[in-house]
Amino acid sequence: MVAITCVVHYTIDSLAAYEQYRARFGVDPEFVAADRIREESGCVLRYERTFMRPLLPTD
Repeated sequence: MVAITCVVHYTIDSLAAYEQYRARFGVDPEFVAADRIREESGCVLRYERTFMRPLLPTD
């Protein structure tokens, strides 16, 4: 088995916009179909999201 790492990085305008996207994911038919393909294929072995904030102030 060969492991391939795919890093997905999103730059979002605001958390509210991201929350709207996530709300659509469970109910929008196209989003549901895409997630079903991912689930049934077994191609994604692990899904991870990390939210970070800067430790130092930015000026």
